[in-house]
Amino acid sequence: MRFKKIASSNNVRRSSQWYGKVFYTFLYHKKGVTLAELLLAVAIMAFILIALLLVFINCIILNESNRSLTVATSHAQFVMEQIKDFSITSFTTLAAQINSGRWDWNTAAITVQGLTALPNEAIDTNVAGTTTLDISLTVTWRDRGTRPRTQTLRTLIAEP
Repeated sequence: MRFKKIASSNNVRRSSQWYGKVFYTFLYHKKGVTLAELLLAVAIMAFILIALLLVFINCIILNESNRSLTVATSHAQFVMEQIKDFSITSFTTLAAQINSGRWDWNTAAITVQGLTALPNEAIDTNVAGTTTLDISLTVTWRDRGTRPRTQTLRTLIAEP
């Protein structure tokens, strides 16, 4: 049984011309890799790895930032629930309690409430109006040590 020759070197040479001379030489002559080719491959790989590392680091930073925003929002909701649960005799009493700073908390006061405070976190409450109270809570903190961040929640409370 004779084996059929699939391609002669002339046919391979002609069919491989579109790959270019370097590719053909590398595949069919198998002389090895030159130092320049090796350095180019290492440089391309290093560039890709550095780009992936930067994307990974950026994702970690964004994850931490979004976590802090979620914690700040939950702290503001906690304070809103305390204001809602406060037994009031009138709106003026509630407004006076808010304006007196009853729910203006710093990091220590937040920790006393059993919450985990963010770095330099402070909660400030304000109220406006007499028949309908416009309550706004502003949570401020420092993200990654230097960047100041703010989250504000507002609600309206009307007399029943």
